[in-house]
Amino acid sequence: MRLGYDLTLEQAQKLVMTPELRQAIQLLQFTSQELNQYLENEMEINPLLEVKNNSKEHENIDEIESKNEEIDWEEFLGNYDDISYTISSPRDKNEKEVTYDNFVTHSSSLKEHLLLQLNLNICDKIDRLIGKIIIESIDENGYLVTPIDSLAEDLHVSLERVEKVLLQIQTFDPVGVGARDLKECLIIQLKDRNIDDENVYRIVEDYLEDVAHNRLLKMSKELGIELKKVQDICDYIKTLEPKPGRCFSGDVEEVKYITPDITLRYLDGEYIIILNDITAPRLNINRFYRELMSKSDDPNIIEFLTDKLNSAMWVIKSIEQRRMTIYNVVESILKFQKDFFERGEKALKPLTLKDVADDIGVHESTVSRATNGKYIQTPRGLFELKYFFTSGVTSGKGDVSATSIKAMIRDLIEKEDPKKPLSDQKISNILKGKSISISRRTVAKYRDEMDIPSSSIRRRY
Repeated sequence: MRLGYDLTLEQAQKLVMTPELRQAIQLLQFTSQELNQYLENEMEINPLLEVKNNSKEHENIDEIESKNEEIDWEEFLGNYDDISYTISSPRDKNEKEVTYDNFVTHSSSLKEHLLLQLNLNICDKIDRLIGKIIIESIDENGYLVTPIDSLAEDLHVSLERVEKVLLQIQTFDPVGVGARDLKECLIIQLKDRNIDDENVYRIVEDYLEDVAHNRLLKMSKELGIELKKVQDICDYIKTLEPKPGRCFSGDVEEVKYITPDITLRYLDGEYIIILNDITAPRLNINRFYRELMSKSDDPNIIEFLTDKLNSAMWVIKSIEQRRMTIYNVVESILKFQKDFFERGEKALKPLTLKDVADDIGVHESTVSRATNGKYIQTPRGLFELKYFFTSGVTSGKGDVSATSIKAMIRDLIEKEDPKKPLSDQKISNILKGKSISISRRTVAKYRDEMDIPSSSIRRRY
C-alpha cells in the first residue's frame, strides 16, 4: 500500500449558512423585546443605523444623494450665552404637565405592614422584640412557619409570653395573618366576622378535606344537619381567604403587559392586517455619515464606513424580510381561520405549521420562528399566533379542532343542571350525537386543562 499526498478535485453539494442568513433567521425568531434589545445594541456599535422617525420626512434608503445642510455651531452655541436661570421660567405649551400619577408608588410588603401595626399596638420593649421575631417568621402567604416553642427557646422567654404576643398579632390586618395552619387561619376569620354557629367551626375543624371534595352527604349524616344547610356553610367557608398575605404586592413580581406585534381590524367588510412599528421599528441610514463617506478622502474612514454601511443594509433588509414573513403568515392564518374571527372559538379549525408553510411557500421552521412569541390584537381579543395552530379530530361535519371541542365542553357544563351535573361519559355521548367521537378520558383531559372540576364536585343540592 502506497502512502502519500495527492491533490484531487471533486464536486460536492452542501448547505452553507452565511452570517447574513444566520442573522435573518435569528431576527425572525426574536420576540419584540428581544428584537428591540438587539437593535439597540446594533445602533450602539454601528453609527450608520438610526430609527426612522415617522413624524418627519426621511429620504429613501436607496437614494444616495442628500442635501448639503451646514450648521453654524458658533452661532448655535452663542444663543445660550445670555440665558439666565430663574426660579420660575415660562413653560412650554407642548410639554406635558408633571403629575404625581406619573411616579411609581411604593407598595408596602406584608412584613412592613405588620411591623407598623406592631409599633402602634405593643409598647413593652420585650413584647415588641418578640413580635418582630414572630413577624420575621411569617411567610408571604401570612402563615407562621416557625414553631413558637422554638421562638421561645431562642429568645429565652416563656412559651406563654410568646403565645400571648402571637394572639395579639393575629388580630392585625389582614385578618387571618399569623396562623399556623389553614384551620387556624379560617377560624380567626370566622371569629372576626362574629360567626357563632358551632356547625361552621366543626366543619372547619374536622371536615375541610370533605369540603374540598364536595362530600356534603357525609357531613350532613355525621353532623345531623340538613343537606341544604351544609351546602350553605361550605359556600360560606369558600368565601374566606386561605392565604391572607397574598394581597400585598411587596414581593410580587411586576405585572408585565403585552404589546401586540400585529393588529387585525375589521373595516368595511374586510380584515386589515397592520404591523406594529413599535415591535418592529423601521431603520434608516444616518444622513451625516452617508455624506461623510462621499466627501471624505481618508481611505481608512471610507473603509470603516463602507463596512458599517454593508452591515447596516443587511440589518435593514433582515428587518424588512422579517416584517414581510410575519405579514404573510398572519395573512395565511386569516385565510384558514376566518370562521374563528367571525363566529368565535367554536369555529376554530385544525391547523398545522405545514398547512401555512405550503400556502406561503416557506419551510415549516420558518413559520414556527415567525409565530414564536408573536401576538396579534383582534376584534375577539389578544392571542398568541401559536393559538391558531391546534390539533383536532375527524367528525361527520369535517375536522374539528381541540380548542373548538373544549369550547363545546365548557358550554355544555355552563348550561347543565347543577343538581344533576354531566359526567364525562355523558358529555362524550352528547358530542358523539353531534358526530364528534371522543372518549371519556379525552373529555376528562380537556376538562382538567380548563380547570373545571369533576361532576361530583360541581354537584349542587
